[in-house]
Amino acid sequence: MPRPVSYRIMTMRLPLSKECATIISVYAPTMTNPDENKEGFYNQLASVLSGIPRTDKLLRIGYFNERIGRDNDKWPLVMGKRGIGKCNFNGELLLALCSEFKLILTNTMFKQKDERNTTWMHPRSRHWDMIDFIMTRCWDKMDIHSTRAMRGPNCWTDHQMLRPKVAFRIRQRHNRQGTSKPTKLNTAKLRIISHRKSFEQEMDSALAQWEEKESSTSDEEWAALQQVVYNIAKIYLGKPERKHQDWFDPQRQGATDSYEQKKPSPPESVANQEH
Repeated sequence: MPRPVSYRIMTMRLPLSKECATIISVYAPTMTNPDENKEGFYNQLASVLSGIPRTDKLLRIGYFNERIGRDNDKWPLVMGKRGIGKCNFNGELLLALCSEFKLILTNTMFKQKDERNTTWMHPRSRHWDMIDFIMTRCWDKMDIHSTRAMRGPNCWTDHQMLRPKVAFRIRQRHNRQGTSKPTKLNTAKLRIISHRKSFEQEMDSALAQWEEKESSTSDEEWAALQQVVYNIAKIYLGKPERKHQDWFDPQRQGATDSYEQKKPSPPESVANQEH
């Protein structure tokens, strides 16, 4: 369910197949608010962003009341080349926050007409500006296929609504660092009857001692049994032998020396040129 952080910030976490997506809806202070209110809002938003797990997909949407301009050279990782207008003080705060948390403004990523990027018209100058934004993490920007303003009589409000097309790519889970797979064992030794009988006797005695111990849960009992069997097998079987010899082994080295001895000597004229 949506969780209100303040009267300007609301979050919602959606479960995906293997991950989660966090959506943050905001309503930033306008230019007429004191600078203390603006800085307090961005500090609160920064604390919310720092509490979101790094593995979550993130969408930050809302009415930000900022003009970010078109200075892509100054903020290459935060905004694309499709910015509009000039940057103001609120825009500097927004860009700095995006740079800190590695967010990108998806409105500026796609090449389209200005009427599909602008979302608000100034009441006096009648100029259209881009002050509503949809943001995501920089490494997830390929999940956003498009972001555009919805135009038409059925969508007319004070601000044009933004519509993103999103297709989340679910990451594959990798093994945790520090965990290693068990070493392969040389099971070919079990073909030797004498070796196999001694291995069976040692395994029976180890399992008899293990049965005397009691574990609290079935998972712990299974892990203990697995460890006992693997330790005994590792002692008696060991690692498998290498099937391929190294290129610098003695046999190949002897073959190379014999070839060098049988190699025909070059003519005298060639030998003199080399000297």
